[in-house]
Amino acid sequence: MAGEGFITHMITSLKANKRSRVSTFDKIKNHKKTKKSKLHFDKKASPLELTKIREKIQKENETNFKRKIIFLIILLIILLFLI
Repeated sequence: MAGEGFITHMITSLKANKRSRVSTFDKIKNHKKTKKSKLHFDKKASPLELTKIREKIQKENETNFKRKIIFLIILLIILLFLI
């Protein structure tokens, strides 16, 4: 039969390339929380502070979006003049 050698080589390489996979649950279980990471917070924010932070981030996102839109419009105008 044609292709037998190819198939046997494929099967042997697949067997040789197998590795033991670590479960996601094992990773979570062994994960240690340190205070050195940037995501560790000692203090809790009040609801008022959370609303202020949310509003600030929304304003920043709006300004970034407007900048991108203005840049794209200017780029399109330049491209139209060049064509």
